[in-house]
Amino acid sequence: MFCRSCGTPIAEGEKFCRACGAPIAESAAPTYTERVSHDADGTYRWVHSVSLFKNPTFFRLIWKIFFFIILGIFAFIIIIDAVEWDGFSSERTLESLKFMGYILAGMTALVGISYLIYAAIMGGKYTVEFEMNEKGILHRQISSQAKKARRIGQASAVIGAAAGNLSTVGVGLNAQRTEMYSEFSKVRKVKACPRRDLIMVNNLFNHNQIYTAKEDFEFVKDYIISHCENLKK
Repeated sequence: MFCRSCGTPIAEGEKFCRACGAPIAESAAPTYTERVSHDADGTYRWVHSVSLFKNPTFFRLIWKIFFFIILGIFAFIIIIDAVEWDGFSSERTLESLKFMGYILAGMTALVGISYLIYAAIMGGKYTVEFEMNEKGILHRQISSQAKKARRIGQASAVIGAAAGNLSTVGVGLNAQRTEMYSEFSKVRKVKACPRRDLIMVNNLFNHNQIYTAKEDFEFVKDYIISHCENLKK
C-alpha cells in the first residue's frame, strides 16, 4: 500500500503515514504487486516518483513548447519578408536563421535555469498517482506537489501577462494542470520508452505520460495496449 498524499509505502497496520502524517484509510486496496494495488472494482493504483534531474522528459517537453513557438514566429517572418521583397532571398533567410539560432540558444539557457529552479522547489522529484481500469487511465500529481505546481503556474501566468509574453502565459496555465485522464477508446497511439520508465498514451488533443517501476512496466504497457481498441496500426 502507499500514501495517497506523498507516495510513501505504508506497512500493514499503520494508521498514519510516517512521512507526511496523512491518515491511512482502513479500506485501502490490497497489494497486487509490491508497488501496485488492485481494488475489488478492478482498478489498479500505484504511485511513482520520477527524478526531475535525471529524467530528461520534462525538460524536453518544455523546450519543445518554446521551440515550436519560435519556429512559428520565424516562419511568419520569412513569409512577411518574401511578400515585402517579392520573393525569397537566400541571403536574408540565412540572416534570419542565424538570428533564430541566437534566440534558440538564449531560450535553451532560460528554460534550463527555470527548470532547475522548478525541480528544486519540487524536491527534485515528480510524484504521480495513477488509476487504471478497463475504461481508461488517470494521471494525477500527488496533492502536496499539485499545490506547489498550481502556485508556480499562477505566478508564471501573471508574470507573462504583465510582460506581454503569451508563451510564458501559456506555459504557466499548462503548469496548473495537475491531472489528466485518457479514455482507452479514444487513444490512437501508445509508445513505450522503457529507459525512461515512460509509456506515452496519446490521442489528437491529449498526450498522457504514464510512469511505472521497471518491474511493472510490461504489465502496465500490455494492459493499456490490450484495452485500446482503436490504435493506429
